Amino acid sequence: MAKQLHKRFSDEEVRMLLEKYLDEKVDPIHILEILKVKRSGFFKLLKQYTEDPDNFSIQYKRKNATRRISEKIEKNIISELEKEKKLIEDKEIPITFYNYSYIKDQIYQTYGQKVSLPTIIARAKKEGFYTSRQRKKKFHDREVLTNYIGELIQHDSSHHKVSPYADKKWYLITSLDDYSRLLLYVRLVERETSWHHTFALQDVFLTWGIPFRYYVDSHSIFRFVQGRDSFWRKHYGLTDDTDTQWKKVINECKVKPIYALSP
Repeated sequence: MAKQLHKRFSDEEVRMLLEKYLDEKVDPIHILEILKVKRSGFFKLLKQYTEDPDNFSIQYKRKNATRRISEKIEKNIISELEKEKKLIEDKEIPITFYNYSYIKDQIYQTYGQKVSLPTIIARAKKEGFYTSRQRKKKFHDREVLTNYIGELIQHDSSHHKVSPYADKKWYLITSLDDYSRLLLYVRLVERETSWHHTFALQDVFLTWGIPFRYYVDSHSIFRFVQGRDSFWRKHYGLTDDTDTQWKKVINECKVKPIYALSP
């Protein structure tokens, strides 16, 4: 089935064909074949053009207004958008963008109302509940590249409210295979200690096998840094002269730790 005329041609293209017909430069049969319209449709376009050439257009115009959503649905959309805005503005929660699909589900589950995603996004932009997704600034000045699974494990922890309804922050400890992006380990703990990260090593090694390298940041659990950690260790020790408990374990397992240049 051929697309509608206004989706296949611009106003200028149709106007040019009609001008050629009026100048007797093109046989109408060829124009009918190009536009893929019937003779009645062609002469209807010709009549429209000759009567008002300056305002001639083939663009589709709705005769009736588009279906409007009810005031109740409109109110509920705004209400859910306001809830999302509060989450985004809460610096302790790692949410930076509006989740319009979630809002759509919430409106259906809470109020039993069906509304399309484009409608929600349109209302969000109109009412100022919209955040553009800008590309994140790249902080690292080097990239870790791997060629196969198990070559490198990225290990890290983060401290934040993992749920908008949590009453406190938790530490999220994760281990990720750099090549496959497979999440090998994940655990939430109230307090971050060397034992938790050592247990993560044990779980990954016994479940998935021993990798070649581990990629971590320079947290005091993973690495001794002279000056920063000297107040509780021998003051004359230089960076990496002293092994942390976690590093002793990973060294015993013959896995090489490498450290990120920033958190």
